[in-house]
Amino acid sequence: MTPSAILESALYVTDLDAAERFYGETLGLAPVGKVAGRHVFFRCGQGVLLLFNAAATRVPPPSDARLPVPPHGTAGQGHLCFSATAEEIDRWKARLQAEGIVIEADFQWPQGGRSIYFRDPSGNSIEFAEPRIWGL
Repeated sequence: MTPSAILESALYVTDLDAAERFYGETLGLAPVGKVAGRHVFFRCGQGVLLLFNAAATRVPPPSDARLPVPPHGTAGQGHLCFSATAEEIDRWKARLQAEGIVIEADFQWPQGGRSIYFRDPSGNSIEFAEPRIWGL
């Protein structure tokens, strides 16, 4: 057996309010859940983007927790790549730059396909790329 898809992806952020504004307003993702000070979740296509306050997710749940999710978290900058067509990448680049967001890289991959990279408010490396960079 092999997994059929990635259902959720997580990033750890330093400022949940700034992350919620960035992913909700700047990137236009629809929120699906929130616990103040701990997390905010967004729908993205067939998956979900989880944004966590890493310090809060490192705390083990109480023994009688309704949802006994084990502790997790990380330190430092993460990476996430959104799928986009070549035309969408052009539009995203223009939109991000209009918001004052620096595009760190914009290039064509040797095997075909384009990517742009920028940072979210917590310093995570965010990418828009054509799926063909992975042969998809």
